Amino acid sequence: MRRDYFDLSVEGVAGDADEPSMPLVRIDFHGPGGLLRERLSNAEGDLLDAAETDVAFRLREPLSPAADPEGVVGVTNRITGDFVLELNETAADVLAFIRAAREYGNAAGGDARYRVEIDVDGERLVSYEKATFLVYDHEGHLLRGESLIPSGVEL
Repeated sequence: MRRDYFDLSVEGVAGDADEPSMPLVRIDFHGPGGLLRERLSNAEGDLLDAAETDVAFRLREPLSPAADPEGVVGVTNRITGDFVLELNETAADVLAFIRAAREYGNAAGGDARYRVEIDVDGERLVSYEKATFLVYDHEGHLLRGESLIPSGVEL
C-alpha cells in the first residue's frame, strides 16, 4: 500500500490541559476498498485485536538535536510479522507523541498508554489501546530511551 493513501492526525499531545489525556493517533485510509481490512484481518477473516498488532517508528537518518529527521511509522501484524501499513512522519512529532503518552501514564499512576484509531474514508475500522511503541534508529537498533516499553516487559 502506498504511504500517500494515509492521513495521520493526533490529539492529546499539546499538554495545555490541567490533566494529561490519553494521546490519540488517528490514521485515515483513502485507498482501494478492502485492501486495509484484508491486512488487518487474521487467517479466519476476523479483525486483529490490539494484542495482535505492533506499532513502531523507524528513523531514516541519525537522530540529532540539530535536525528533525524523517522516519516511517509502521503497524505490523504481531503474529505473521507482515506490515499492515506504513506512513511517513518526522521524529519530532513521534517523540512528542511518546512523551505525551508517558505523561498520561504518570498522571494516571500506571504505564504509558495511547490509542490508535484506524479509519477507512472516515469510518472506524479498528480502535486499539496500546502501551508499547518501539523506536528504531536508521540502522535498525532499538532506541530504548525513546521507546514506550511497559514496566515488566523484557525485549
